[in-house]
Amino acid sequence: MNKEEFFIKQFSGNKVIGDDGAFIDGFVYSMDAFFENVHFKKEWMTLKQIAYKSMIVNISDAIVMNAIPMYALLSVAIPKSYSNEDLEELSKGFKKAAREFGIQIIGGDTISNEKLDISITIISKTKNPIYRSGIKKGDLLCYTGTLGLCKRDLEFLFQNKPISKNSKFLKPKLNAEFFYEVAPLITASMDISDGLFFELEKLSLASKVGFEFFHEIDDDIGTSGEEYEILFSFDAKNLDKIKKIALKHKVKLNIFAKAIKGEYRTDAKNHHF
Repeated sequence: MNKEEFFIKQFSGNKVIGDDGAFIDGFVYSMDAFFENVHFKKEWMTLKQIAYKSMIVNISDAIVMNAIPMYALLSVAIPKSYSNEDLEELSKGFKKAAREFGIQIIGGDTISNEKLDISITIISKTKNPIYRSGIKKGDLLCYTGTLGLCKRDLEFLFQNKPISKNSKFLKPKLNAEFFYEVAPLITASMDISDGLFFELEKLSLASKVGFEFFHEIDDDIGTSGEEYEILFSFDAKNLDKIKKIALKHKVKLNIFAKAIKGEYRTDAKNHHF
């Protein structure tokens, strides 16, 4: 059991804990941290890019629970050295993401700090939340897009090599319209933030199933974090419908496993814990 699992287990009596957000009375509450020297280094991104991504990774949590993000609360620890121009650039990133997804920034907190640390709470609305615990034996497992590029780009950044301005590490692409349309056919879902192998552990734990892989998945794919692609399960009878919706939204599907009796654990090292 890693430290994340151990810590969350301390609150295991609360049934709303354990998904990408907490569903309470028609609303989903989700929160993620985005800290300098943990999730990014300041020389890798502009302040606008940092603020934008900090919002996007939180919005992703709402989407994969089939919730429409509505409000955001920002907690920002601001370095004392930042100028007013720096703060303007930071605010532009927050506002850009909010505009794209129709979110109102309704408040938060600011403190002085030695480095830039951001925590964001997103409040979203849904009538039909999708949890991690809905996988049934025989369900197919799928992820969207292409995995591995963020791991490659992160390695480039650590080597002081340039990466594309369109890199998913800098600007994750959220397939919200695809997901909301396909949601009625999905049994469980989450986003891929830590890496496919580690997210599968969480799904296995929540749904009490194991996975039979159709082919071997390379570690560079399975351990690539910061992807923010969608990982989901579905009944095989809905495969054709899901493929049709994916084609409509130009979303690549990768069907790689089916759920079986047992549990799934990876030997790969989690970059967070």
